[in-house]
Amino acid sequence: MARIPDAFIDELLARSDIVDVIGTRVPLKKAGREFQARCPFHDERSPSFTVSPTKQFYHCFGCGAHGSAIKFLMEYDRLEFLDAVEELAKRAGMDVPRETRQQHQRGDFESLYACCDAAATYFGQQLGGSRRAKDYLQRRGVSSEVAQRFGLGYAPEGWEHLKTALGSDERRLALLEKVGLLSRNDQGRVYDKFRDRLIFPIHDRRGRVIAFGGRVLEKDDGPKYLNSPETPLFHKGRELYGLWQVRQAHSRIPRLIVVEGYMDVVSLFQFGVNTAVATLGTATTPDHAELLFRNAADVYFCFDGDRAGRGAAWKALESVLPRMRDGRQAFFLFLPDGEDPDSLVRAEGSAGFDRHLEQAVPLGEYLFDEVGRECDLTTIGGRARLAERARPLLEQIPDGAFRDLMHQRLGELSGLQARVSATASATPATSSRQHPAKRSLVRTAIALLLTQPELALEVHPPFGFASLDQPGIPLLLELLDLCRSRPGIVTAAILEHFAERDEGKALHKLAMTEFPGEPDVWRTEFADAMQQLDRQASAQELANLVARKSSEGLGPEDTERLRALLRARAG
Repeated sequence: MARIPDAFIDELLARSDIVDVIGTRVPLKKAGREFQARCPFHDERSPSFTVSPTKQFYHCFGCGAHGSAIKFLMEYDRLEFLDAVEELAKRAGMDVPRETRQQHQRGDFESLYACCDAAATYFGQQLGGSRRAKDYLQRRGVSSEVAQRFGLGYAPEGWEHLKTALGSDERRLALLEKVGLLSRNDQGRVYDKFRDRLIFPIHDRRGRVIAFGGRVLEKDDGPKYLNSPETPLFHKGRELYGLWQVRQAHSRIPRLIVVEGYMDVVSLFQFGVNTAVATLGTATTPDHAELLFRNAADVYFCFDGDRAGRGAAWKALESVLPRMRDGRQAFFLFLPDGEDPDSLVRAEGSAGFDRHLEQAVPLGEYLFDEVGRECDLTTIGGRARLAERARPLLEQIPDGAFRDLMHQRLGELSGLQARVSATASATPATSSRQHPAKRSLVRTAIALLLTQPELALEVHPPFGFASLDQPGIPLLLELLDLCRSRPGIVTAAILEHFAERDEGKALHKLAMTEFPGEPDVWRTEFADAMQQLDRQASAQELANLVARKSSEGLGPEDTERLRALLRARAG
């Protein structure tokens, strides 16, 4: 994706009122300098979700959700980054830089979207004229309303129906081939990829058709499912079939159910289970996992109980583990032999299907059941084997209560003491507000910069403390450079700048610091911190020079530097 200029993001966040953005979606109440609400990203009874109008970011002390107005739109409205930027820009009366939009649409993307849309319309028209396809849907109990909701269609028999209907010139033929609707054999002949199949258009998160799946109408008519290949619009490891329809059915999705096939999704919708999605002929990927949790806090993986189904479930677990932040839950449901979601919901209805979901195994239980296979927990060796298998998996879980509890459970099963996350056990989430005196000078300076970025303009390089050997100094220098090079930058933009870096989480915690008094007091405290860091750097340099003089002697320049430092300390 094209990178939007930093200056544009800075101005956009400076001109966007995060209280207004969030307040139109979540009821906010004034609480001192900030606003509070019950968190929209996890269930809670008392408000732990805060919005700071001065720093222009939000934070939940319960689940850890945090970010700028851009991040909120991505998480709450389930938008992609560029879409969230465009939404904010529209509210602020700004235009996203033209070159960014053009690069985002590289390769004539608009023509490719239009081509897919035209093909979906064509397939839909063919469904109306095919008695076989309509009879098939009737046998499967799919109503015309549900068929229309999913845009179902039919690819007629024959080699060149779609090609003839839409490929009126070389340019259009090239577009049809580029989006995967035409195939080419070894002799160079070009023909329709989908023939005599029920067609399932695949929509992206903005509702645009980007690919297709085709299902045979009779069992022996070739592969059961045929999918579009990877194209500039379609990457199967990043998309979920049915997600667009789920989002249209819910303002806030209560849960997502991951099934294996297109028809499973459609049948579940037909019987009132309208939260089902399917991966597109591939195992659950990390991108799928992030997309699932971005849309719902609770995700149910529904697989066959056979060996292949359990293998798919384990791959899903491996993808979701690194994304199991507090507030998120994953469950695994294995269906009875011979059943799939389609047959199950037909036989038992939505209520029966819900009863099966209630029996789904939580991720933690499923993980320990799987790694504990062939581990005799009555023996020391068996418990050691369990611990050896489980620990690498648990280390993938983000810091938080869930990770701590998983380590605790491992301790209960293996007899080893649970390893509790140092981050979680050291201090509570609000400790920065309760014990500001425990912060180091470096952390204090960084926290003050995050509170009032313009403080960076009151100090000038070269900075005496740059040589100080102390944790956080490189980050402080980078922050000073960032704030000086981008005057007017707001706290939210700084956090956005570091969002994908390891330092992002630590910076966000420091940004939650509340300093007493007014900006003039903060300015004085910041200047004092800078001076103290300079003095610490001088003391460190002096100690190093004295040590070197005793051990190896000093050259003329270092000797003069030592004298200057001694004079400065004496004066």
